[in-house]
Amino acid sequence: MRHALGPLLTLDVGTRQSEESDIDDILAEFLGGRGVGTKLAFDRIPFDADPLGPENRLYVAIGPMQASTTSFTGRTSATALSPLTEGLLSSNAGGFVSRNIADTGYAAFELVGRSDTPLWVHVTDDGVAFDPVPELAEATVSTVVAHVGEARGVGADAVVCIGPAGDHEVRFASMMTSGTRAFGRGGLGAVLGSKNVKCLTFAGDSPHRIEFPSVADEVHREAAESDHMMKRQGTAGLTEFANEIEALPTRYFSESSFEGASAIGGDAIEEKKYKKGTCSSCAFACKLPTRNDAGLETEGPEFETVMAFGSNAGVDDLAAVMKANERCDELGLDTISCGDVVSAYLASEDALGDAELLADLVERIAYREGIGDTLAEGIHRIHDRLGVKDWTAKGMEFAAHDGRTLNGQALAFATSNRGADHLYGSMYVHEYPLVDRERAIDRDGVAGKADLLVERENKNAVLDSAIACKFSRGFLTEARLAALLDSTVEELQAVGARIVDLERRFNNERGFDRADDTLPYELPGLASELSAYYERRGWSDDGTVPTADSPERSG
Repeated sequence: MRHALGPLLTLDVGTRQSEESDIDDILAEFLGGRGVGTKLAFDRIPFDADPLGPENRLYVAIGPMQASTTSFTGRTSATALSPLTEGLLSSNAGGFVSRNIADTGYAAFELVGRSDTPLWVHVTDDGVAFDPVPELAEATVSTVVAHVGEARGVGADAVVCIGPAGDHEVRFASMMTSGTRAFGRGGLGAVLGSKNVKCLTFAGDSPHRIEFPSVADEVHREAAESDHMMKRQGTAGLTEFANEIEALPTRYFSESSFEGASAIGGDAIEEKKYKKGTCSSCAFACKLPTRNDAGLETEGPEFETVMAFGSNAGVDDLAAVMKANERCDELGLDTISCGDVVSAYLASEDALGDAELLADLVERIAYREGIGDTLAEGIHRIHDRLGVKDWTAKGMEFAAHDGRTLNGQALAFATSNRGADHLYGSMYVHEYPLVDRERAIDRDGVAGKADLLVERENKNAVLDSAIACKFSRGFLTEARLAALLDSTVEELQAVGARIVDLERRFNNERGFDRADDTLPYELPGLASELSAYYERRGWSDDGTVPTADSPERSG
């Protein structure tokens, strides 16, 4: 198989030393990205580690596709123990930093220890600089970008950083890159903050050359020529359709459709779009640089943010949703978890629909001020205090695509090792005929859906390791992906299964089992289909990976 090339660079931010190590065997087995991050984390992070303690390790990795120039490949993966879920978690971000990482010649980076002062780590193909930056304590994302630009001429596209939310270890803080692109889910920004690392920057001229077949050019050409709706409206174009079929969480999950959806949906957002936006090497250009009537510029909001700060908060004011989106990017917060947390608070205060509170609550959460200190812990830890229902899975706030309507997606939320994230299993793409007409399935019921879910989870694990964008569906088919990676569909499914098994095994060691594969609502047939899912994966019926069939730690 084609896989990422280059060594691992370990960055000890406590001692401010770096060390290279050969990981060719891991790259060959796990491709790169999420797969390599998962394997390294499984081998090196103590099973009983505190997610916010120095024993947690953070991995940043690229995949083989970052050596190409085809569309859908401008992504980077990060892996660590999640402060939000307490389990192993990988998240990836778009933008442009992946090519800057590739230029250093390294395949992956490992951050260990904790700095005694806010630190800027600058990695090049000539060495590493560990620069104390106490002046950047609590700095916003744009301030960090401006600082590194003035100091070293490094642009936003070479930066991975945190905002004040990461400094204050908000459990759903994001790592940010290219200014507005987020390693969003699970709180990896808090992990970086716990290590007192304010930013990482990358530069060099030593990329590894990997030859790809002509199918890479075909994918790129089709992406450029497509007239897909996402080129105009991004994921926000799904808003009205999800609303029509009652799959749009509304008023803190008490309803599943929103009468104000059209005011915050794809058409309304497209009217605010003022230029095209894209990721590195991608001709699909599905991003949403927008500007409202007051001159506020942001990127988006995408569908998930529209749900979290819009329908779920009972808010149909697009300007307010855009402002909340912009503050999350600037302060370094996952818009999904943050919006759901804000919606939970509004529900507890009988204030759903109060658009004026959104941005203020985002600020309070980022700096842990007043009620923000409570909300920064996430819904799972505070729902009793607020007097609201715990709308999370494995401690993670729900994405959109309401599982009470899209039952296969509900099953995917339950089994996901990452928690209530829609892109782990992404069954919704088959339950929205608008998205995938060729493999559409009935939305009702979960019976018989375990096999497809296993296939989806495995494929997504491979995409996250290659690394390729989930929006490549329809362009980067299974056959094309196999050709690009010099493999077969069956071999790639096996790679994906190994990754999912390792994640589950790590989480099992931390006490996760079938009891954690639950939902905050009743779903007929869930128990029997969970058993079918475990059997399909070769796991025990209690949701654990048999240790006799699972690899031991190495390294």
